[in-house]
Amino acid sequence: VLPYFRGALLSLVVVTGLSAQVPQPFPRPNTPEPRTPPAPAAPAAPVAPAVPAPATLAEGEAPTEAMLGAPLYPSAVYLTSYDAGRGQRFYLFGVTVPYEDLVTYYKTVLKQKGDELYSSPPTYQFDTARFRDESMAFAPSVTLKDYTWGGSAGFPNPIPGASPERFPSIIQVVPAPR
Repeated sequence: VLPYFRGALLSLVVVTGLSAQVPQPFPRPNTPEPRTPPAPAAPAAPVAPAVPAPATLAEGEAPTEAMLGAPLYPSAVYLTSYDAGRGQRFYLFGVTVPYEDLVTYYKTVLKQKGDELYSSPPTYQFDTARFRDESMAFAPSVTLKDYTWGGSAGFPNPIPGASPERFPSIIQVVPAPR
């Protein structure tokens, strides 16, 4: 009887594990910017917001430095954004300057040394706010990456026929959730 009990218990554990929900991956590429907040189901007492409401962008509109909470390189070209989860987004910008010049610019403007995440391909990160595990998926930061490393031609411009065809460096900004 004991071997049958073990077999039944093992079957129950396997079936329970297989019926569990499949986690959704993130970041989710090509998810649209949220347009309007959902309407409340029932009227609630008015409460003053602790933080300003998040600004939404029209299709193709570039975020501002104020929205990002971080400075942008003067010639940065807005490419796209991705849902990072927990109310955060990744914002990508293409830059035609060499990676080393970009790192030097952000060290000067942000007045911090930042962290070299990888030496190959060269990737550098500057934190722009404190990470809060209870409300953030990613640390608010500016991340720089060299897309010419290893002989690559650069990050392709997502706009067909646009100039430049490729960007040597990419800036990724993750603002703090609002």
